[in-house]
Amino acid sequence: MRFLPRTPSRYLAAARRADVLARHMTSTPTPSDSPEPLIKFEENLAARKFILNRPKKLNALDTSMLETLASRIEQWDSSELCGVIVGTGIGKAFSAGGDVAGVLENAASDATRPKAIDFFQREYGLDYSLAALSKPYVAIMDGLTFGGGFGLVAPAPFRVATERCSVSMPETKIGFFPDVGASYYLSRLDGQIGTYLALTGTSLSGRAAFEHGLATHYIPSARVSMLLESLATLEKPTYSQVNEAIEDLHHDRESADPVASLSGGIRVALDSAFSQETVEGIVAALENITRGNAGADVVQWAKDTLAILEERSPTSLKLALMAIRKGKSLDLLECFKMELGIAAAFCHGASPDFRTGVTSVIVEKAKGHPAWSPASLDQVDTASLETSFFGPVANPPQLMLPEALHKNHPPLASFLRYGLPTENELQTLIEGRHASSGSGALTLQELIGKAEGLRGEKRGVAGKVQEVVSRRCAIDKDGYLRWRH
Repeated sequence: MRFLPRTPSRYLAAARRADVLARHMTSTPTPSDSPEPLIKFEENLAARKFILNRPKKLNALDTSMLETLASRIEQWDSSELCGVIVGTGIGKAFSAGGDVAGVLENAASDATRPKAIDFFQREYGLDYSLAALSKPYVAIMDGLTFGGGFGLVAPAPFRVATERCSVSMPETKIGFFPDVGASYYLSRLDGQIGTYLALTGTSLSGRAAFEHGLATHYIPSARVSMLLESLATLEKPTYSQVNEAIEDLHHDRESADPVASLSGGIRVALDSAFSQETVEGIVAALENITRGNAGADVVQWAKDTLAILEERSPTSLKLALMAIRKGKSLDLLECFKMELGIAAAFCHGASPDFRTGVTSVIVEKAKGHPAWSPASLDQVDTASLETSFFGPVANPPQLMLPEALHKNHPPLASFLRYGLPTENELQTLIEGRHASSGSGALTLQELIGKAEGLRGEKRGVAGKVQEVVSRRCAIDKDGYLRWRH
């Protein structure tokens, strides 16, 4: 199965920007890189804030940072004086990922391999702990938020994006797989958006992250300081109060703003192509789009997506799709356990692509795509991947969690609850299956009203509803909506 030649466009450019930034994601620390603590902690009345402070390395996370942050988060969560926890980063990134170059170095020998696996045990354990916090947690995505950085953000019920934000899971670029809970979070986004992001590593702007569910709120970067001050004034903040404080600073889409890239015909094509159960099927669907009678923008998007996939590790593409599909039916803790098994398998050399990708992209910063092995999709045996990466092993590694989380604990609330309504929610409203549905059909304005009611008059709901209705609904002569299956 062959890919079509590359053709530059805004979609390919977005992925290429993510690729370039991925080359700066991670590296081992140097003495000059750490004149100050790599994480700063601040207390202001009931607010507790951690500040990732490694700007020269785009706030890349190493083992010491994970250990320090996990300890402080556990302390804050048990403190009666702490009312809300806020995460931020200094410089142009919240965090551009984890120190995979250091992980790879440790994974190279039997003597140090436990340190490599320890990194993932700590990282995934911290990410799960953040999802299980008993206090409101606000993550400020005011800059690059890649890979492991997204792992710190995704568990937050309040994920605040700005115009400086760029979100990406670029792991297939380096021969790894989208981890830090991606198999859970991305598999629960609307349609096949999550599958597309997992395989291509394409970056989304802050506005797009909000519209597609990766962020729950969108505010201008200039208002972040106002938000922090507002949160600090809340004596015993409830989740509702925190939500209102962020909503008060929301910035609506303006008429001059560029049209959302993953909408309309492109979104229809994306959902169709990336719904396939194999990567080969996805590629074939994209090739069919380029030969069909779709609009020029849709054809261009398909060509660009094929060019992106051609550059990615074939093994990583298949692993990413397998993990996303499995994660759809697992809870968050089960997803992290699955991902830890995959990461450990990489550390044990189950695929050479992790070493090849990190060396080429991050260490050597070489041009062109790395020499993947196997080099093509048809050479990657899915059954072997199932055994090597998902199969049972003796003495599997365990997540490093606070003692309380090793016991039975309350189920976690949906990470989408403070974001825009999902397509599934809108479908149940239209079809009368939602708990708040009445007995009759809905017009567009009635649907918007119901959706805004479900989200407490949240800003941006009307735009989301209108976009979904334009793709997924038919409207009869009386103005009533019918969901198209």
